[in-house]
Formats: sequence, structure tokens, C-alpha cells
Amino acid sequence: MAITDPAAFILENTRLQTVPHAPEISLWLADEVTPIWRLTEEELGELGLPPPFWAFAWAGGQAVARWLLDNPSEVVGRTVLDFATGSGLVGVAAMKAGAASVLGTDIDPFCAAAVALNAEANGVAMAFTDRNLLDGPPPRVDVICAGDVCYEKPMTDRALEWLGRARANGTRVLIGDPGRTYFPKSGLEFLAEYRVPTTRELEDQEIKRSSVWAMV
Repeated sequence: MAITDPAAFILENTRLQTVPHAPEISLWLADEVTPIWRLTEEELGELGLPPPFWAFAWAGGQAVARWLLDNPSEVVGRTVLDFATGSGLVGVAAMKAGAASVLGTDIDPFCAAAVALNAEANGVAMAFTDRNLLDGPPPRVDVICAGDVCYEKPMTDRALEWLGRARANGTRVLIGDPGRTYFPKSGLEFLAEYRVPTTRELEDQEIKRSSVWAMV
């Protein structure tokens, strides 16, 4: 089912608020998981949908955003892909840190509107595609950022294989993760760990240790 006005839906059901671990950035975010999840299913006319990732600042994404804001040399003047962008948090951070351009990619039907609204709220320009980039070779960009992509084993395996190909092509690959079950234990260089404020609605703790890694 087509969404009649995703931007209006987002504006009606979220509020503009600062990101806890990257307060330089403000996003249109939901306060609670269950209501926005139910409303999303009603809007799309489907049940059993995955949670609306675009409506929250997840711990892994917050960690990558913080890393980029504190280490702008990672992206200054470079082309960046924000993989599974969700709200666009990491992409916005990359643009604020001086990236030449950022392309966000996500298959969630609300993400295009969420990214556009959040980029506008932060005074940056960010492109978006809803194509599933995992279906083809990784694009030739300088940096790929991936926050919170290790929730489920099939997705984790597929994403990491694709990101590995990007790394083999010479792309810098940064991954943010709060210790999910399927997060890999090898092939990565540790960059930083943060104590990221979150909510028990999303995580098992109100403060989540979340790390940033670079593929080697």
C-alpha cells in the first residue's frame, strides 16, 4: 500500500528533539515504540512489520555519529554512504563533519521522508535511495558507515559480506554496534566505545555501551 503523505505522518507522530549522545543534531523522533509501530502498520495496511527504525536514534548509530563529529578527518571532503540510514542520523553527522556528499540508503518506505526532514532540520543536504544496494556490487565511495546492522543473523551475514567487498575495493568501512549477538569478533579495528543513553523500550539498559569499529 502506498503512503499518501509520509512527511505529514512523521510530523504528526514524532517531535523534533536532540540526539542524546550527539546533541549537535536534532531529529524528528518518536517518544515510545509501541504507538508509532502500530500507527505505521495502520498507515501501510500491514501487520507484522519490523519496528520503525527511522523513528529512533539507535545506539550504534549514535556511536558512529559521535565518532564522526569528534573525528571529522574521517569524512572531510569525502563521499559517504550511510547504509541502512534509518533516520539519517549518521549521514547528517557526516555532512556536519564536512563530507563532500552523503547518500543514505534504506528500504523502509518512510525513510526518504524522514531523511529529508532531518537533513532540513540540521541545515544539510543529503541524498537518499530506497534501492536495496545489497543486490549489487558496493558503490565506489570513500566511506561507508553502518550503524546497528547486526540484529538478525541473515541480515548480518549478508551485510557484512557486502561491506567486506566494499573494504576490498578500498572503501573505508565504519561500523557502530552495541554488542549485538551477531556482531563479528574478527576482521575489525576498535576505534572507540561510548556510553550511549537509550531507553528500555529499545534496549535492555538505559545506558548502552556502544562501540565504533573499522573493517580491516
